[in-house]
Amino acid sequence: MKRPDVKFAWNADVALAYQIVGDGPQDVVYLQGYCSNIDMNWESPHLARFLGGLAGFGRLIVMDRRGWGCSDRFSPADVPPFETLTDDLQVVMDAAGSERAVIFTSYENATLVMLFAATHPERCAALVLVDPWVTWTATDETPWVSDEQEWDRINARLRADWGTSRWFPLQDATEQDWYVRYQRASITPGSAFAEFTVHKRTDVRAILPSIQVPTLVLCSPPDEAELKNGRYVASHIPGARLVEIERPADEIDSLHWYGRASAILSETRRFLADLRTEEASFDRVLATVLFTDIADSTATAATMGDARWKALIAQHDTIAKGIVARFRGTFVRGTGDGLLATFDGPARGVRCAQALVEAMRPLGVELRAGLHTGEIEHGGNDLAGIAVHIGARVGSKAEPGEVWVSSTVKDLTAGSGLAFEDRGEHVLKGVPDRWHLYRVVAG
Repeated sequence: MKRPDVKFAWNADVALAYQIVGDGPQDVVYLQGYCSNIDMNWESPHLARFLGGLAGFGRLIVMDRRGWGCSDRFSPADVPPFETLTDDLQVVMDAAGSERAVIFTSYENATLVMLFAATHPERCAALVLVDPWVTWTATDETPWVSDEQEWDRINARLRADWGTSRWFPLQDATEQDWYVRYQRASITPGSAFAEFTVHKRTDVRAILPSIQVPTLVLCSPPDEAELKNGRYVASHIPGARLVEIERPADEIDSLHWYGRASAILSETRRFLADLRTEEASFDRVLATVLFTDIADSTATAATMGDARWKALIAQHDTIAKGIVARFRGTFVRGTGDGLLATFDGPARGVRCAQALVEAMRPLGVELRAGLHTGEIEHGGNDLAGIAVHIGARVGSKAEPGEVWVSSTVKDLTAGSGLAFEDRGEHVLKGVPDRWHLYRVVAG
């Protein structure tokens, strides 16, 4: 994959580096934990392939957090607090034109992303957390995390081995050469030591129950600490999904873009597909659908001529919008010789239909109307769902000047003062079964 251009977003005087890869309806922000340099990511065939997989889910936004990679560095005496880093994430999303994104992250950056999700849930479509940290230092509840003595050993080795093959040996010589340079290009050892020292007190356990964002947690045996971290995070974020991925026997390294990459992408794909299905259901609501049309509209239009007919329809739509609003409905669209509207109350929908019939008579036209209550699905500026088709077919059965309803509408308006005449069972074109319909006779 071609190396994307590096862009910069500014948080005050600090430049934050990011790249945009591909396009699509869903934004995915990739905030890599541990090492990070967005310019050098693409020199590793393994990491480049993994990023290409993420780009297959939508528009990928890859960023370096402050202090790392191509973003502005900090001095060892100036490590920013976590709230500044969450601000940085928001700044990059704003610069990239991303209102809401799936955020994919790993390791220590998971603590940052979980804090962001808890405070800015409206910006997060979902979280994908790989080997997430929940605390940086052992607690009574998380004794498997590095304690103070272990941190002392880690930091001593950091000062001695950072930027060499001793820090993180890899089996592949070519990849090892890249990874050594990648470490040095990610952060200096003094800055890494300073950041780890400042942030080792970070603990986000208390905010996990506040995260109301769909979350996928991925971790792998046999690494006991990573496995326990993942299980802890998944058990404390409401509704989180935990997937434990076995490490391949020939895995060259524990980093997620190596041996586990295919499984991680596969689980992420499944998670996002389920999320899209779930979100689609959020667009389905119960509503009363009203269809009207002008009786004998074709003949009327031919008699009037194009100019007069267009003027009539414009007048019809103006009057109809006002009446629909009066009955607290939603004018969805004009149909060329009628309208489609929805209501959250069936009685208001029926009375609106009656008012529309009466209001159009002075224009010299007779309307017929049909209503049905059922589940509809919002799609852009229109509606979908079987309820929409039923409403249209019910209206087609009415005579000029009449309002017809399905039995569902009749049953839901009991006690409203509306009266109906039974018009028997009917076959509705394109709709299964026979439908009992009624004509509105009083209201």
